[in-house]
Amino acid sequence: MTPQERAEKAAETMYAADKASSSLGMEITYIAPGSATLTMRVADEMLNGHRICHGGYIFTLADSAFAFACNSYNKLTVAQQNQITYIAPGHAGELLTATASETALGGRSGVYDVMVTGEDGRTVATMRGLSRTIKGQLFPEDGEHV
Repeated sequence: MTPQERAEKAAETMYAADKASSSLGMEITYIAPGSATLTMRVADEMLNGHRICHGGYIFTLADSAFAFACNSYNKLTVAQQNQITYIAPGHAGELLTATASETALGGRSGVYDVMVTGEDGRTVATMRGLSRTIKGQLFPEDGEHV
């Protein structure tokens, strides 16, 4: 299995069980080893009292992109820490895009940067996620068991 095939199968396996991302209408538009891009349309139910996208939904999109990127090696990986900075609001009906990229990976620890953008290309938020690999795999590989 090539690294790209592994990343694709890991994303497919993970997405099938990810009710949070799928119920919010998130779609994986790109996956590769150490990186992922997800989109989410801002629904009316996601708007806060200012009629802009609630920061929790923006964070959820960024966190999901981070999760798919750091699990792309078929090694169970969880978030250890995340920090988000909101730059501009997300608007009703707008398609937001979160692009996660691996910036460092050593041993069981990884660092991923996520950029959330609006349809017009403006930066909505930036997030840095720290990951930790734990025991197990998303799917069996090379005779191993999940």
